[in-house]
Amino acid sequence: MGSITRREFFVTAAVASAAFGLDRHMVMSAPAVQQRSADPKKGFHRYKVGAAECIALYDGIWEKAHDPNFLKNASVEETKQALAAAGLRNDFVPITITAVVVKINNKLVLCDAGGGGQVQAFNPNSVFVSGKMLPNMRAAGVDPAKIETILVSHFHPDHIFGLLSDKVTNKPVFPNAEIIVPEAEYKWWTDASLIGRLPAARQPLAKRIQSVIPHWKNVLPVAGEDEVVSGIRFVKAPGHTAGHTAFHLSSGNQQLMMSNDALYVPALLAPHPDWQGAYDQDGPKAVESRRKLLDRVISDNMMICGAHFPWPGVGRVAREGAGYAFTLS
Repeated sequence: MGSITRREFFVTAAVASAAFGLDRHMVMSAPAVQQRSADPKKGFHRYKVGAAECIALYDGIWEKAHDPNFLKNASVEETKQALAAAGLRNDFVPITITAVVVKINNKLVLCDAGGGGQVQAFNPNSVFVSGKMLPNMRAAGVDPAKIETILVSHFHPDHIFGLLSDKVTNKPVFPNAEIIVPEAEYKWWTDASLIGRLPAARQPLAKRIQSVIPHWKNVLPVAGEDEVVSGIRFVKAPGHTAGHTAFHLSSGNQQLMMSNDALYVPALLAPHPDWQGAYDQDGPKAVESRRKLLDRVISDNMMICGAHFPWPGVGRVAREGAGYAFTLS
């Protein structure tokens, strides 16, 4: 697929909130609370998977105030205990936002794009900071104009808003890049009957997507588990959203599973894989996908990374009792 300019992607505040399932908790606005977590001293981290080079890019962090509805089948106290057991602060839920650039076979591939500084926390006890991916990409020596392909795991704002320069003009940050998306995700959001089946608060999202995404000329929906870039395959992991997808990187005798939001915050969902997040579109399906993905990672001795893993976001997972244990590399 050649280099083709995209149409501007206009997403309103209501659309942004609905896309992440946070209709009552998040708006597009100036931050009301000072960020409490310190940024990493270096906002990028390099590691190798065979001959491929991965560059983790710190985009920001969501310091999510505790909410009894955050996990459908776990209490706030259980959440705090799991965070403490993982050695993390537990006065809020720390949700790091990380994107990854992969240099493979002379190509630059961006895997998800962060929040673009356009999603902020409405709850005065929460902080949502993003938009640091681009400066950290440049600091790592990667020219954004050289990104050839972008893989999108799903359409939540903290994964796609980094494709937009700002919430006013919505000019494309990567106007010449291919954008490859899961077909199931694309079909779900562009189904004409969807709007009537959604709660009123989420209907603006579907209307906006249906008026914009089908007209993008450089978006390629891909079905199945194809090799979308030489060395990188899509892996179906539905549940978080209808078409949520992981990315499998293979080079030489080494492998990496980019789990995206399948494991979400590993301090919570590794030891308790049956916990279901409030933002999972289909909780039981998300649990099924999570276990299947982690079992494959363990069986094939892969590394694993995730969009919301603690910085720098890459490590190993092992079985532990009825659940799993995650360790940063």
